[in-house]
Amino acid sequence: MKLYSYFRSSSAYRVRIACNLKNLPYEYVAIHLNRNGGEQYSDSFLKVNAQQTVPVLQDETVVLSQSLAIIEYLDERFPARLLLPDSVEGRARVRSLSHYIACEIHPLNNLRVLKFLTGPLGLSEERKLSWIRHWLETGLTALERELATERGGFCYGDTPTMADCCLVPQLYNARRFGVDVARFPVLQAIDERCHWNEAFQTAHPNRQPDSE
Repeated sequence: MKLYSYFRSSSAYRVRIACNLKNLPYEYVAIHLNRNGGEQYSDSFLKVNAQQTVPVLQDETVVLSQSLAIIEYLDERFPARLLLPDSVEGRARVRSLSHYIACEIHPLNNLRVLKFLTGPLGLSEERKLSWIRHWLETGLTALERELATERGGFCYGDTPTMADCCLVPQLYNARRFGVDVARFPVLQAIDERCHWNEAFQTAHPNRQPDSE
């Protein structure tokens, strides 16, 4: 398998965690989202992914983009060590949490959005950071409430799922932008448990070949 990735991309980070949890080796292909105007916009990468985003997974003749679709594909293709629960209710719960992080929280601090804020819209760096922190804190506050009643050690149950693959990169982003995650003790506790797992450690941005 081949994974087109950028070390600091939250979406790619999710997939790296998932591959590691499932013990799936892959070739890492770095696509730098800032260098040379963004390598994702190159003609060569356009042939790989018309959406011009990472991650992209190539598995033989299958080429997939969008992190949650990739993770679900991996779960069905390689069913050992499932990242979605066996039950219909459990899978729905994990999907709900994953989509909240990936589709509600993450897009508002996505690199493309931030560049538009400081570019065409002319926001200062200070106002951009205010935007980022507002939406991160809003989203994480709601997620903290959502997970406060969970009885397992992770987002759902006693082992990491797709939801944890989403949570850890989002908290990494929050720290990068100066959000005090200690305000979210439930989320912080899950994050700490995840980081005892080597699959999460080796997926960390600082341990990727294109890390700056």
